[in-house]
Amino acid sequence: MSRVQQLASRKAAVRQQGSRAGGLLGYEQGYRYGRCEAFRKQTPPVAPAWYDLKVLYIPQGFPAIDNGVIAALRRTVRETVVGTSDAMLALAEQHRPDLLLVLNGLHVFPADHLRQVGRIRELGIRTVIWFADDPYFTDDTAAIAPHYDAVATHEQSCVPFYLSLGCSQVLYVPLAVDTDVFRPVPVGSGYHADICFIGMAFWNRVRFFDQIAGYLSGKKVIVGGGLWERMRLYRLLKRSVRDGWIPIEETVRYYNGAKIVINLHRGCHRHGRDHRNLRGLPGQSINPRTYEIAACGTMQLTDVRDDLTRYYTPGVELDIYRSAGELIDKLDYYLKHDAERQKIALNGLRRTMQEHSFVTRIGQLLGLLGY
Repeated sequence: MSRVQQLASRKAAVRQQGSRAGGLLGYEQGYRYGRCEAFRKQTPPVAPAWYDLKVLYIPQGFPAIDNGVIAALRRTVRETVVGTSDAMLALAEQHRPDLLLVLNGLHVFPADHLRQVGRIRELGIRTVIWFADDPYFTDDTAAIAPHYDAVATHEQSCVPFYLSLGCSQVLYVPLAVDTDVFRPVPVGSGYHADICFIGMAFWNRVRFFDQIAGYLSGKKVIVGGGLWERMRLYRLLKRSVRDGWIPIEETVRYYNGAKIVINLHRGCHRHGRDHRNLRGLPGQSINPRTYEIAACGTMQLTDVRDDLTRYYTPGVELDIYRSAGELIDKLDYYLKHDAERQKIALNGLRRTMQEHSFVTRIGQLLGLLGY
């Protein structure tokens, strides 16, 4: 056989091997999606409580949360009016809702935000703000919270903080997930990965990923989000980074395409523009990503927050790590134990469907408000 023929034969063998590998990966993805869909069909849909209320909802501009809240309100209350932060008062005067529900009240809210809230309260309309960024912007929320009739926060450490400010009603209400958006979906090969992480490169994440960069560089990895060039070992992961904000639909696809998704909460210490938390209030509660990953039917390895075990059982519905070394050990273990990994992922999907949708959470919020 000539040298040219030998090269051609080797290329053909590589193509055939790649085709077999691609076919196997496609089969695995199809099998995973089919099992997830079967679990979703077997999981009884949440029967929403119904409230004879008219609610004016003001979004923050977090689509993954806002859209889930809006959809849940429309299934839960008599009438839902969705407004904008600059027109709160005008809409309240026009619609005369029973309840004004504001998400977060930060970042994009106008300078007259609190004046509008005061006028709405004078109309006899109950006002509630649900903080979704705690404790990272408590320098700002401290000035906002006392202007509302009731304060809800997803961060348990902030409940005594708001009470200390004189807020008369403070509720601990965790976030949730829109299970119609974050769900199992079939994805193309461009989304397949051994390991995935989606999120901004806050400084605690930068330091942590520098510790695991050597391990990750030997795997098929996708890291999505901005500021990852802050890493000292960025060069090891540069080809794996999808720079900038990742749209919700893309996030769902990346979660579905990964064998394991890492969840790493942001730190609470001051680092330039990352936080506005001069009081150093601790982060004790899980982030929305915890629910979103689980809702996609993908195995999750998460760092530990104090309230995690209220919502998921480690080793059963997700798993945890407490150090970079432990994360590497568990990544290695679960990448080699497909059946165990898939079982945990399906358990997490089931519990999320049953307990952590926004339909369930809005019912809990309205119940705590006394409706």
